[in-house]
This record gives sequence, structure tokens and C-alpha cells, in this order.
Amino acid sequence: MTKPLFDPNNPCLFCHPKDNEIIAENDHALMITDTFPVSNGHCLIIPRRHIATYFEATAEENAAFFELIQKAKSWVEAQGFQPDGYNIGNNNGIAAGQSVFHLHIHIIPRYIGDVENPKGGVRQVIPKKAAYNTQNRPA
Repeated sequence: MTKPLFDPNNPCLFCHPKDNEIIAENDHALMITDTFPVSNGHCLIIPRRHIATYFEATAEENAAFFELIQKAKSWVEAQGFQPDGYNIGNNNGIAAGQSVFHLHIHIIPRYIGDVENPKGGVRQVIPKKAAYNTQNRPA
């Protein structure tokens, strides 16, 4: 008998995070560790309310996310990590790569040398379009 594939949406992975994953919280959101971090200090901001995308968040929730994003930087540094930069973002919908359909905002500390050429940052989601030359901008 084969083991069924893990489905992070059934039940929702982020609706009931483990206590040991929670770093900080406020009335509308939690900051948790990323189970599969891409860098040292990678964490997530998740709303308490189950919503799929950023576009469903209220103004109050967005303010709560912002508060925890600021705390995330302090937390990363308090862990002894010294990132050279950060990527902050989320995936909204299948075409954008979303696989857990409970909004989660990634805070990804970046370090010089973690990739060969980081230019373009989040533009790398479409690699052929990531590179750009500001000298040849359209008028």
C-alpha cells in the first residue's frame, strides 16, 4: 500500500501552526519559522484568518503584517544571522507558484554569494525576463 501524498491544504498547514513554530504574533497575524527554509532566518507571516491571497486582506491585516515584517528583521538578527539583504514576498494563485492556499508572506534573508547573480531579485520568478539593462530603457 502506498502512502498518500502530503496535502498542505487538507487540513490547511497554516491554520494550526505548531506552538514551537510561532516566533511572534499580534491580533491578526503570526510570524512562524519556515519548515523548508531557503536561507538562514527564513520565516513567514501568516494571517490568523484563512484567506488565500494578499488581495483578500483587510487594511487592519495589512498593518499587522507590516508590524511582523519589521519584527522579522529584528528576530533574524537576534538569532545571530547577519544578512546582507532581504526578499519579502508572496505567491498569489497557481500561476504565481502558490501551493498552500492560505496567504503567507516570505521573509527571506539574503547573503552575498548565496546565488551567482542576484540582480533582478524577485524578477527571477520569470528567469528569461529577470535581467535588464537600465541603459537601454524604453523612452
